[in-house]
Amino acid sequence: MAHLAPLFLLLLLLLLPLHAAATPSAHPAYPNEPPSCAAAVPVPERREAHGGGRILDITHYYREDMPSWESDGGVGQFLWLPASMRNGSRANNSEMRLPTHTGTHVDAPGHVFQHYFDAGFDVDSLDLEVLNGLALLVDVPRDDNITAKMMESLHIPKGIQRVLFRTLNTDRQKQTSADLLFKDDINIE
Repeated sequence: MAHLAPLFLLLLLLLLPLHAAATPSAHPAYPNEPPSCAAAVPVPERREAHGGGRILDITHYYREDMPSWESDGGVGQFLWLPASMRNGSRANNSEMRLPTHTGTHVDAPGHVFQHYFDAGFDVDSLDLEVLNGLALLVDVPRDDNITAKMMESLHIPKGIQRVLFRTLNTDRQKQTSADLLFKDDINIE
């Protein structure tokens, strides 16, 4: 058997180029590049799937006029390009500045409970699996705020792990008016 080891090693070395030629690119999100240096613009593939299911993007686009916490005129300019290849930089480098309470966002438990804040419960400690999966879509009465009393009236079944609320702001298209939000302080009952 020992005399076959060199032959087996030679066979592996001969088959290695065949395996490399049949292997796709390193990551499926990057398209296979053409073998030339042509001016073709690569387009990344978007595979929005998670655990065998589709991921639906429910976020709002960032715009200068979108509502932001403690701002009457919207978020304002939030995106800059301080370094640009067109202006001689080695790379394009975008810079984004905006309050964390802008657009679609997730609040950490420490946002409204001081003891969680002191314990370090920030959004970076949130398990993203919590945000991915089946969800119940609930239509909130258009003339009502989301309160404990209103939540009880919705009769959400026990065991539901994720709930999305369709509110009056949903109907008003992408939360474009700052006067629709942030009128009252948060009431936790």
